[in-house]
This record gives sequence, C-alpha cells and structure tokens, in this order.
Amino acid sequence: MTNATTRHDFTAQRRIAAASTDPRRPRLGGLLAASLVLVTAFGTVGPTAPAAAQDMLQYLDLKSDEFTKADVTRSEIEAMIAARSANAPIDLSARRLNGLDLSGLDLSGANLQSARLNDAKLTGANLDRAVLDQAWALGSDFTGASFKGASLFSTQLMGAKLDGADFTGARVAADFSRASLERATFTGADLSADMRNQSMGLMRGVFRSSNLTGATFRGANLARVVLEYARLNGADLTDANLKGAELGGADLTGATVKGADFEETDVNSAKLLRLDGKAEARNLSAAVNLDRAFTD
Repeated sequence: MTNATTRHDFTAQRRIAAASTDPRRPRLGGLLAASLVLVTAFGTVGPTAPAAAQDMLQYLDLKSDEFTKADVTRSEIEAMIAARSANAPIDLSARRLNGLDLSGLDLSGANLQSARLNDAKLTGANLDRAVLDQAWALGSDFTGASFKGASLFSTQLMGAKLDGADFTGARVAADFSRASLERATFTGADLSADMRNQSMGLMRGVFRSSNLTGATFRGANLARVVLEYARLNGADLTDANLKGAELGGADLTGATVKGADFEETDVNSAKLLRLDGKAEARNLSAAVNLDRAFTD
C-alpha cells in the first residue's frame, strides 16, 4: 500500500511556494525567514538543500511592502462600498490590505483576486460570493466571517484564524495549513482536486495540521484534499466525499461519518475512534492503510 507521504504530487517549486506562506514569516526577514521557509519545504538549507531551494533564497524579502504595507485605507474601502452597484462590485484585486482592520465590512461580491491581506482583521466580514483567488492572507483573522459561494482558488491562508467561518457552497482550493477553523462550516462546499487552471495545474484544498474541531463538512466534496495531522474531533462529515483524501495522522475522534465515502482515502496513523455513523460510512473497510490506523 502507498504511504501518504509518498502520494503528494507537489513539485519542488510548489512546495517552496507553499512553505513561503508559513505564518511565522511576517515576524522575520531576510535570510533567517528564507531559511525557515526552506526548512519547512525541504527539511534542510545551505549547500545540501536542493538547487531550486537555493535559487529561491534570494527572492524572499518578508519585510517588503508586498507583505507588510497597505495601499488603501478602511475609509477608502467604506467609500467604495457606499458607491458600488449591483453591476459594479468592489474591485480590490492585487491591492495591498496588509494589517488593515476590516472587521464587519460588507465585501460581498468583491474582487480580491491576488490581493494581499496578511495580518489583516476581517472578523465578522461578509465575503459572500467574493473572489479571493490567489490572494494571500497569512495569519489573518476571519473569525465569524462569511464566505458563502466565494471562490478561493490557490488562496494562501496558512496560520489564519477562521473559527466559526461559513464556507457554505464555496469553491475552495486553498492552503489552510496550521489554520484554526473550529466550528467552521463547509456544507456543500467543493474542496476537491478537480479544479484546474491552465497556469496553475491541479489544485486542491490543504488543511495540513489545521484545527477543524467541530467543523461541518456535510455533503462537501473533499476528494483528494490534504488533511494530514488535522484535528477533526467531533467534525460532521455526513455524506462527505473523501475519495482519495489524505488523512494520515489526522484525529477524527468522535466525528460523524454517516454516508461519508472513504474510497482510496489514506488513513495511515489516523485516529478513527468513537466514530458516529461508522456502520453507515461507505468504503471505510477499503480505506488505504486502515491496518495502520487507530480504530476501535
């Protein structure tokens, strides 16, 4: 059987890109930050690191305006909201909103593609139907925010706080590694690896080491999603599609799995204890590495 750690389809460049979104980055700069990123991606730096990693070292400047400054104010955004119309949604694409407090704002339908929202505060914000494709929001606070029907394609949310956020019906192929998503809702959301873009290739949701305690994934498409070492204690996975998902080391203790499909799901070292609806789960007995999972 194939171990979860050998199934990743990420190239070296993609791993560097994912590692470069480490939530510790905004606190560091220069060579130290770059080294930290590369340790995450490859486990080593210096002369023994892959050539691609060494080449990337010179491009990482975490103190640049791109990651730390804003080129618009909250007042200016509020003015945009007041002036918008149904046919002309707010356009904040490629804008720098780093560190801004945008709590409670109605950004529904806004174009935030490629925007920079690192360390921003958007608690309770309305982002329904917003486009956040390729946006960066490292370490940002989206507690209680609504993303219903939003698009998050190749969005970087590593280390972000999204407790209680609502992604109902959203299209999500984002990186939530080390993010907190307690009680978040993904009902009917598409987080699968079936989203393609000519320039980006195959994308999928990544929740590696994320806190998803009590999160709701009822009917969500989680095919090939990465959930390695995620905390899914008490999560609701009713009727979720987990085909080919990577659950290595994840903790599903007390999760509801009624109707969930585990076909080709890798559960190596996962905790599958006290599962609710276990008898009604689909293909659980045929999950990959089930003999290496913790079961009762």
